[in-house]
Amino acid sequence: MHQIALSIPLVAVAILAATAIAAAVLGRNDRASLMVGSLGALVASGLGLVGAVLALATRAEVERAAAWALPLGSIRVGLDSLTAFFLFCIFLIAGLAALYGIGYLRGQQRRLAPAVVGFNLLVAAMVLVVLARDAVFFLLAWEVMSIASYFLVTFESERDSVRRAGTTYLIATHIGVLVLFALFGLLGRGAGSFAFADLARTGSRAGPHLCFILAVIGFGTKAGFWPLHFWLPDAHPAAPSHVSAVMSGVMIKMGIYGLLRVVSFLGPPPAWWGALLVLVGAISGIAGVVHALAQHDLKRLLAYHSVENIGIITLGIGVGLLGRAHGNPAVATLGYAGALLHVLNHGLFKGLLFQGAGSVLHGAGTRHLESLGGLSRRMPTTAATFLVGAVAICGLPPLNGFVSEWLIYLGAFRGGTDLPARAIGAVVVALVALALIGGLAAACFVKAFGVVFLGEARSEGARHAHESGLAMRAAMIAGAIACLAIGLFPAGAINLVAGAAAELGGTAVRPSSGALASISALAGLLLALVGGLALLRMALLRSRPVERGTTWGCGYPHPSPRMQYTAASFADPILAPFAAVLHIRTHAHLPEGMFPTAAHFDKHVGDMAGERVLVPAWRTFLHTALRLKVIQHGRMQLYLVYVLVTLVGLLLWQMGGALGG
Repeated sequence: MHQIALSIPLVAVAILAATAIAAAVLGRNDRASLMVGSLGALVASGLGLVGAVLALATRAEVERAAAWALPLGSIRVGLDSLTAFFLFCIFLIAGLAALYGIGYLRGQQRRLAPAVVGFNLLVAAMVLVVLARDAVFFLLAWEVMSIASYFLVTFESERDSVRRAGTTYLIATHIGVLVLFALFGLLGRGAGSFAFADLARTGSRAGPHLCFILAVIGFGTKAGFWPLHFWLPDAHPAAPSHVSAVMSGVMIKMGIYGLLRVVSFLGPPPAWWGALLVLVGAISGIAGVVHALAQHDLKRLLAYHSVENIGIITLGIGVGLLGRAHGNPAVATLGYAGALLHVLNHGLFKGLLFQGAGSVLHGAGTRHLESLGGLSRRMPTTAATFLVGAVAICGLPPLNGFVSEWLIYLGAFRGGTDLPARAIGAVVVALVALALIGGLAAACFVKAFGVVFLGEARSEGARHAHESGLAMRAAMIAGAIACLAIGLFPAGAINLVAGAAAELGGTAVRPSSGALASISALAGLLLALVGGLALLRMALLRSRPVERGTTWGCGYPHPSPRMQYTAASFADPILAPFAAVLHIRTHAHLPEGMFPTAAHFDKHVGDMAGERVLVPAWRTFLHTALRLKVIQHGRMQLYLVYVLVTLVGLLLWQMGGALGG
């Protein structure tokens, strides 16, 4: 049975690769290419979900190696509870995105084959990343994932902003890969092999502290830890919306998977590892949501919320590490379970929100908040499903975001009472950060939903907006139902992560779902009551005349959409306390004279980490690197000397390692 559970996702990868090739061959026929590629992705996702559920149900632990060997490594794949859970997330989110993509891509005025091929290769590469049991094979799949996502980000490459976003992403992801090379080089040198089983046996002797820091940097670049997130706010909005859903929903979680996998190699963790991740998670979560509040582009706003939710996941991992370090299995299991379940929950509601943003762009022709408004009357399905995603991302019951955040809260509260006094500071940081993130996220999505879907249209595009097609609406409805199902029935969701949380926590303790079920039941009852009252109101008004009029406009005889709250005016008072950490630039032309004829005011909130730290540092690096052009003489003899010196250095390094062993 375990071998079957492993074979199923490999068959799904083969289907994805085969249909990607077929879509490329059919590249001149957009309709055929889209249907073949999308059908392959849907079939592979459905099959992969069956395999993932089977592996989770049987707690499969199996490994298989291919006869053909890679240089320095081998093709090894395997399954355990952690892999099975991430496979479930990948196939579920990718399946919903593939369904959505059928409707979203159909109206594009460019060749569709690159998007279809890139999407299938991205999903296949992510599956191989979590199945890999050899560092070289892992890095090979990681590179395919990065390259495929780069071509998806640059799908609309005629725009300068898209090309810049793609270049930034490519640079960032390869900086992260270089760090991963160093990480696995250290681990492999100590083990004498790159097989994960060997790394797990010897990882605690390979300089675990340095390896942990390298893992945080290398995998944190992909995950979007602050300040390594600088590529994310540009790349996610640049990609097609169903690709944004996959990149935010599962691709950045490959960084979380890699971090968890490597930490499992390094032996019992010291407490400072957990404290560091709590700090990283708190900074990422708060910085992400604060920057999201300042955005006027709907997809860019959602991209910053990915940084926020990666911060929440990292808080959970930090709490889990603290529990593991202090020998408290309950705290460890709650922290890890909350973090893992938030991986799934964030994939669902963020995928739903990106799909909603794509539907808005498709129907209204813009994603700029100040040009929208009143879309709930013209796009009711998009509005209703976006509202479900907005409530879920705020962590409110009875939706799925509440379930995972509640587990992290419980772990932190339990840590506050059961862990030693020296761990209390980190626990308090986790609790305060979670509360602040939740409040700011609620404010942000009141702004986003209100400005986009309520009030009056602010542009011609919004006035003539139309609802999306059947495939797009079906994907959004399915995502909304999944968010609600996990919120109303948390026990089933906890079963998905129980095995992986037990592996990471080093214990068989299972988090209880009793309190969650009670809260969700009360929230569901409240939801049913509100729905019943709404139906009763509709029934009572059906036989009576109902008059509609405009909202009172403060005495103005002809109120206009310009009198509504804008996104900027709503967010400005909330952002005021954070002005010291925001990169704010203001351009104003104030009214002049007794009868002013023109005035202008513009405020731009930039990303301090990118614009004041990382971009200047990158420019300094380039300036320094250009000075090294002196070593490029164009002489073959000199280049051979460089190669010889490098080989001698590597040989001496290996001899030193052998003598030291």
